[in-house]
Amino acid sequence: MRIDVHAHYWTDDYLDLLVGLGKTDTATQRGMGAGRGAELATRLRLMDRAGVDMQVLSSAPQNPYGEDRVKAVAAARFVNDQYAGVVAAYPDRFMAFASAPLPHIDAAIAEIRRALDDLGMVGVALNTTVLGRALVDPEFAPVFSELDRRGAVLYLHPAGNSACSPLIADYHLTWMAGAPIEDTISVMQLITNGFPLRYPNIRIINSHLGGALPMLLQRADNQYPWEAPQTPEAPSVIARMMWYDTVGHGHLPALRAAIDSFGADRLLLGTDFPYEADKIFVRAIDYISDPSIAPEESAAILETNAERLFGLVHAASRTA
Repeated sequence: MRIDVHAHYWTDDYLDLLVGLGKTDTATQRGMGAGRGAELATRLRLMDRAGVDMQVLSSAPQNPYGEDRVKAVAAARFVNDQYAGVVAAYPDRFMAFASAPLPHIDAAIAEIRRALDDLGMVGVALNTTVLGRALVDPEFAPVFSELDRRGAVLYLHPAGNSACSPLIADYHLTWMAGAPIEDTISVMQLITNGFPLRYPNIRIINSHLGGALPMLLQRADNQYPWEAPQTPEAPSVIARMMWYDTVGHGHLPALRAAIDSFGADRLLLGTDFPYEADKIFVRAIDYISDPSIAPEESAAILETNAERLFGLVHAASRTA
């Protein structure tokens, strides 16, 4: 079963709630094909064309974050209910990651419990930062403890904040370069703070092949003893305790670097729909089967890794 773990879905009425929370970038998310009605029908046809069986929907980076607790909770409940409705209408095509109203810790944990227990969501999606704060900051520890207690899947996506750097934002690089830099910073923070060891039951998925991480693992192994001596294990070891989606815009050298760095068993199919649509969407799947990739590695990435991660192996074998 081909499961696309990096797929966006949102509607204008949800984006309107985010505007009320202070979001200023929702205009670029509208009319892209990420919504319901005709847009959803077009998405399903494209999935069929590319051979994608299911998508795991997430609202990241348009997560319901904001200092206004009441508005953040209302937005989180709205989008989670909306996602549950889509999954109920198309149970063979969609699953969903829950959204949480951060930085409000108690409310976030309550909504995560509701989404996972009552709405049947398969994990939680967080941005790599929360209003500019790192996920490894102690204030978010109760959320990670809850996810670890539950053995939850945690999907991480860049916030689109240019890594809080004007050198990125002021030069039109927020998504071309800023997003993978956000990925890189986030995953390195998880590594140097030992999160996969501290919270061993959380199944962490990082976006975009882990950003620049495949090119940095040996550098990190060489330099962490003096720069981040609190790191509990070599970065290359901790990196292989997490998962990474294959969103690389069809760039084969990046995919091969990720396979060599993490192992094919740690990669999951991702498309970044609707940012990768039409022919680019098809390419996001097809490039994983390039002749330069071993067939068994392609099969693991496309077919079995996500099934195992989400506990669907037995269900898939029964329907085969």
